[in-house]
Amino acid sequence: MALVRKYGKPDVFLTMTCNPNWEEITRELQFGQTPQDRPDIVVRVFRAKLEEMKKQLFEKAILGKVQAYTYVVEFQKRGLPRAHFLLIMTGKYKYTCPEQYDRIISAELPDKHKYPELHKMVVKHMMHCPCGALNKFCPCTKNRPSCKNNYPRPFNETTIQGKDSYPLYRRRNDGPTEMVRNCQLDNRWVVPYNPYLLRMFNCHINIEICSSIKAVKYLFKYIYKGHDRASVSVTDKVDEVEIDEIKQYRDARWVTPPEALWRIYGALN
Repeated sequence: MALVRKYGKPDVFLTMTCNPNWEEITRELQFGQTPQDRPDIVVRVFRAKLEEMKKQLFEKAILGKVQAYTYVVEFQKRGLPRAHFLLIMTGKYKYTCPEQYDRIISAELPDKHKYPELHKMVVKHMMHCPCGALNKFCPCTKNRPSCKNNYPRPFNETTIQGKDSYPLYRRRNDGPTEMVRNCQLDNRWVVPYNPYLLRMFNCHINIEICSSIKAVKYLFKYIYKGHDRASVSVTDKVDEVEIDEIKQYRDARWVTPPEALWRIYGALN
């Protein structure tokens, strides 16, 4: 929060997730191996991609000149690493209107004939899993009346400034649909992305304008939430009369192979 006090509220929230099928990973695999068999290669390639992302954002300033930033690398339950960035732009490059949002963020399927490679990447990486009525067993809908991420989003002819929330990005009802996991999906299911970064890194890169959010503490709590934890007890007695809660208590966590290798390589640097 010291950054907010000195430089102002964050303007851009960006999440970059590792793609286990990057060419740099698959070409190093031995016969019969999968990316899950080589967490050492996965984390080394992700680290290289992360450094290139930082170069694009902070040195080349593709989203504008960054005045201050913070980022955190975390590991998902399935083990793949991802990085969360919060960027505070300089006064000249702050995003204040929908027209500026559209310059760096798209939430639509690109033209399949004009941008075939980008279209393929959007369908592969940036389509929200079919949920709700299309798939009641999706994790974001399970035991809920609707998707916790509010998909499918409503159609919008133009980008609208949200009230104390992320903007409602342009999602035109112009017809194009794609088959994703046996469901026909349209622009309402596209996760906001930056075409340049998606085309360069070929992985899930979600980008949001967060300058209109008033409760910015939530953004920092989200990226600094830390790993999942569980309280467990270990005992060899089935019917234990005397319970020692202090003795039984264990503060446990799950460290996946990629995270273990990330820490090992980090200690060696």
